[in-house]
Amino acid sequence: MIQGVAFNRELEIRWVSIVADILLAGMVVGPLAAPFLAASGLPILPVIADIIYFMGSHVCPQPDMGVALAAPFIMAVCMRCYGTVAGLLLTRLLCGVTGGKGFYWLHQYGWSGVALASVLMMAYPLELAAEVLGWWSFNNYIVTVFGLITGLAWGLLTMPILHAQEIKSTSSLANESFHK
Repeated sequence: MIQGVAFNRELEIRWVSIVADILLAGMVVGPLAAPFLAASGLPILPVIADIIYFMGSHVCPQPDMGVALAAPFIMAVCMRCYGTVAGLLLTRLLCGVTGGKGFYWLHQYGWSGVALASVLMMAYPLELAAEVLGWWSFNNYIVTVFGLITGLAWGLLTMPILHAQEIKSTSSLANESFHK
């Protein structure tokens, strides 16, 4: 009975990892694909693009500032948002390579790690506020860097937590093959 409970818990945690990866893949591919889908002119693809643009308009504060990839169609989010997604992707890849081990993974520091991640995550809203207040104008390079800092902070805090079971099973498989 206890073994069944442990298996269910392990399966539940793996699903968290799989769902997180699917969502991240959608956030990486969707904004890039939307302009090409919209420009395709094929029957169903512009409808899919409209769905992606709809989602982008509800998560991005400036979706109209997206980069034109298939003119006149732009990305579904601005580069600040896409920089955040890029930071999450980089940390996911790093988590896969390092197995969630290393001094830079912030979850291991408890509330201090949460506090540091929270401070770093403020890069995005502070840059947006500076732009809104007129301290500087929108620049794709600047907003991408601020978004990237925010995404890296989120990822350095959450990726080992979201993918904990995957990390355990990968490291146990590596140990088994090493000892054979």
